[in-house]
Amino acid sequence: MASVTNTNTAPPVSPEVLAKPAARALREALGDRVLSIEDFRGDLTITVERRAWVEAARQLRDHADCDFKLFLDLCGVDYLDREDRPERFEVVLHLYSVSRKHHVRLKTPVPESDPRVDTITGVFRGANWFEREAWDLYGIVFKGHPNLIRLLTHESFVGHALRKDYPTAKRHVLKSSKEVLVDIPPGSENLLVNIGPSHPSMHGTFRVQALMDGETVRDAEAEIGYMHRNFEKMAEERTYWQIIPYTDRLNYCSSFMNGHGWALAVEKLLGVPAPPRAEAVRVILSEFSRIMDHIICVSTNVVDLGAITPYFVMFRAREDIYTLLEACSGARLTVSYVRIGGLAQDVPDNFEALCRAALASVQEVVEAGDKLLTRNIIFMKRFKDIGVMDRDEALSWGWAGPCLRGSGVDYDVRKDHPYSGYEQYDFDVPVGTVGDCFDRYLVRMEEMRQSVRIVEQALAQLPGGPVITDDKRVAIPPKSEVYSNIEALMNHFKLIYEGILPPPGETYGYTEGANGELGFYIVSDGQKHPWRVKVRPPCYNIYQAFPHMIRGGMLADAIAIIGGLNVIAGELDR
Repeated sequence: MASVTNTNTAPPVSPEVLAKPAARALREALGDRVLSIEDFRGDLTITVERRAWVEAARQLRDHADCDFKLFLDLCGVDYLDREDRPERFEVVLHLYSVSRKHHVRLKTPVPESDPRVDTITGVFRGANWFEREAWDLYGIVFKGHPNLIRLLTHESFVGHALRKDYPTAKRHVLKSSKEVLVDIPPGSENLLVNIGPSHPSMHGTFRVQALMDGETVRDAEAEIGYMHRNFEKMAEERTYWQIIPYTDRLNYCSSFMNGHGWALAVEKLLGVPAPPRAEAVRVILSEFSRIMDHIICVSTNVVDLGAITPYFVMFRAREDIYTLLEACSGARLTVSYVRIGGLAQDVPDNFEALCRAALASVQEVVEAGDKLLTRNIIFMKRFKDIGVMDRDEALSWGWAGPCLRGSGVDYDVRKDHPYSGYEQYDFDVPVGTVGDCFDRYLVRMEEMRQSVRIVEQALAQLPGGPVITDDKRVAIPPKSEVYSNIEALMNHFKLIYEGILPPPGETYGYTEGANGELGFYIVSDGQKHPWRVKVRPPCYNIYQAFPHMIRGGMLADAIAIIGGLNVIAGELDR
């Protein structure tokens, strides 16, 4: 790990680290308030004092040599009883520069005796819910936050669930519900309306409370239900393998892509690549999963608006893709097919035939959906110039994926930071111009066509060979060798008993999920369980902006907007 700190015992300064614009800009602007600069696995991490936290975030956003305008993630980390850390808590911010195509991680230590740090909601709009989450789960207070209340747990919850000393089995009964989210002016004759969770347009758990003046939404606030799983807490008590099935439950509409992203993040931490055949199969199944996810978004959005024919037409292709996934993994919805270092097993002999059948089905339904919707005058009136999100706002809220590209930002992880061999494939990234519901629809329709192109190319050059690495730190030996070879038996025993043991350090692995950048921030202490896992779910950032988008608009437009954002409740709850 190359690093530079402001102490006399610091390791030698790496010229590569100092040459990075963000490192140079912050050192010049903040001086000795920069505590350290580190580079591990290509991740640039800058740690600053608490008093420089807001200024550092603003410098990274506005400095000409930085331009980190895309807010990605903010989280807390608890280093309870860790002697290698000066303070118990740390606040971690992830940003991205679209112009420079570079990620950066900004951190600041926070003492247990005074767990407070200034809010950066004035710098990035998307920090609002993330700071509330860090307060809710860690008890870190963000001074100046406009509404620092619980977000993922209920008001009767006692303590902070992600602290290391919080018992995992402890429960708190919900004694009373939060009735009012929106402040109602005294004497107001406006009507307070709950949109969801029972309303079918809200698709499950989350609720928006809207203050209505006739059909116009004067004010709105959202909540996302109460945490009942906590993927991140469970990850701290599971091995890196055991976490794979939990990732499937994040975005269950394209579950394979979650496992793919998790495996790549761990492989980055370990420095262990998967074999070419495994990577090619990962790409094929990820692109089919992307198509499935987009089909759900487009067709169910139209159902919310009162038309059901496109839903019946387009959903047929999903069944063909499920058949393909079932042939590979034995499961249809939550597949758990990826392994760290490759795949659980090779694809079936008829894999290509199943892929071709699914491709034909997809192409048929996409073109049918296009004919039913794209030039349909009713559909266009419901979508055009509705829910407009401009480029700068989308970046500040932390949007990614089709929603960000619909707002005119040309950022796709597959193109800008290729993984799993995406640099081999020729495909286009569709980008909108207006940033409305119609642009987001068009982007998703074109992305399905581009996914077909990628799958066809991957099938044409599908390599042979193994589908799991032969690195003994990661891969369990074949059963035939375990039963006949003492070395394989010992290797099997150690991997099962001790688990994968990555080096100490922290990485941020990211892929292009169906709804945008899916990131996994992993902190390792060298043991078989991660010290900290933070998932950066695309939908969390996107849904946070929804109340802002519907204020001043019509109630009917709110339904069109929420469906086009494609918010998946599993990514909100985590």
